[in-house]
Amino acid sequence: MISCNYLQSRKSETKLGNRQLHCFRQLLCIASLVSLSLWSVPAAAQSYAYVPTHKSNSVSVINTSTRSVIAVIPVGVQPLQAAISPDGAFAYVTNSGWFYPNNDVSVISTATNSVVATIPVGRFPVGVAFTPNGAFAYVANQNSNDVSVINTAGKAVVATINVGVNPWGVAVTPNGFFAYVTNQVSNSVSVIDTATNSVVATIPVGSNPTGLAIAPGGAFVYVTNYSSNSVSVINTANNTVVSTIPVGNSPIAVAITPNGSFAYVPNSVDDTVSVINAATKAVIATVPAGSIPRGVAVSPDGAFAYVSNRISNDVTVISTAANTVAATISGVVLLPEGLAIKP
Repeated sequence: MISCNYLQSRKSETKLGNRQLHCFRQLLCIASLVSLSLWSVPAAAQSYAYVPTHKSNSVSVINTSTRSVIAVIPVGVQPLQAAISPDGAFAYVTNSGWFYPNNDVSVISTATNSVVATIPVGRFPVGVAFTPNGAFAYVANQNSNDVSVINTAGKAVVATINVGVNPWGVAVTPNGFFAYVTNQVSNSVSVIDTATNSVVATIPVGSNPTGLAIAPGGAFVYVTNYSSNSVSVINTANNTVVSTIPVGNSPIAVAITPNGSFAYVPNSVDDTVSVINAATKAVIATVPAGSIPRGVAVSPDGAFAYVSNRISNDVTVISTAANTVAATISGVVLLPEGLAIKP
């Protein structure tokens, strides 16, 4: 730090003025460098994460920019999973009902963060996914071994499809032609033709399959096998498993980056997230999470993966560029399960 002493002579005053000007220029330069540095730091883009909290019968809404809970929405009994409609207008939340007969789906308006409809479905609904055009939502009902098809315009079930035993997760291909459903007890994945709402294939996978996600191009389906600690990769062209990837202990969900390059898999027992390179079909990083991670979603810009942690009642934010924890969001109570992000 430069100290400029006051001198009495005019000659000294001239030197002092020159030195002050030099100091000012240095400070201006430093300020410019700091500004450029701050500009280059990636920040969370403005979006919202909807997190069903199992024991509080509500959904916590997180502002991903401020990384804070901005709303808590009461829904049905013991909600588990959520999905955002393609137009971003609605969040569909499955209410498992547990031992109660309240097996339904809460429809949340994302504009007002309030429930605008409740749709009865099968017993103990878990997974939910929309068709790309938003016309239908598919809901996996664990205890009735079927899938409810909801017409989103009329907000009513228009078809019920029998699948394997204890269906858990569901995902729809980008072209909307097929829905893939994991069957926990059957150790399989049912493939539903959405035009006829009938099962056209059954694919054996690992033990106790739960979560699944379809790559952006639609060529592959990633399935987490909870009891065999692996991820099965299904080729949708012939509906066969083309790769089995070892991950951590009790993987339960999976999300793929928008560019299709990486898959993020929460391992419930290890309290970690496995990062899979889609090109090499291998784990390239293991990132710590909170206690018993259950749900995962990647931000629309692909910069962050958000992981809901059931016992620590928080959400871990992972930087996908560095595969390190960027933040932990508290105030998500009680027992967060799935997670869905609205642009």
